[in-house]
Amino acid sequence: MLEQLIPFLTASAVLTISPGPDIIYVMVQGMANGKKHGFVTALGLATGIIIHTSLVAFGVSAIIKNSDTLFFIIKLFGAIYLLYLAWQVFKSDPEIAYSAEGIKEKSLFSLFKQGFIMNVLNPKVTIFFLAFFPGFLWESNGNTVLQFYILGAFFMLLTILIFGSVALLAGKISNYLKKHKHSGIVLKWLQIVAFIGIASFILI
Repeated sequence: MLEQLIPFLTASAVLTISPGPDIIYVMVQGMANGKKHGFVTALGLATGIIIHTSLVAFGVSAIIKNSDTLFFIIKLFGAIYLLYLAWQVFKSDPEIAYSAEGIKEKSLFSLFKQGFIMNVLNPKVTIFFLAFFPGFLWESNGNTVLQFYILGAFFMLLTILIFGSVALLAGKISNYLKKHKHSGIVLKWLQIVAFIGIASFILI
């Protein structure tokens, strides 16, 4: 179990830190309306992970029980999809664009709900989980639903920890990014290396 969890946690941390619309939205809320608003937004986004984990857990677990070949095909699809994401990042502009101007203050419940809905209605998250999670199961003949939920719980906790830290340190992070223009390039290549590394791990 530990042999799978350690690389899973490492990969999850790298991917969660990497800039994307969710983490930038948390940072913008923290900059515009304060740490509390940013943190609640982060909680809403992280809570949506439960839905995606459930969809993958029950769907893939049923496939695993019926066919080892289909399970291998899913892992192969996952590796290919992660390599595709690496290519997309490679082609993308490394500059991190964000602005706290014009962000209206909302109630904490509204921000939590918006974060939750943003995550749940993003089909790319489910596809990513489908590509990412199966490669880290430590016992394919065991209770795979439980294993998926354990992985999902760790991913959710990491997301809260990292997104929450971004919310609390939003001002300092934004100032650092403004002063260090090369940060976007470093984070871009960090994503590329992470996607390729995870794809290789899943196949091996």
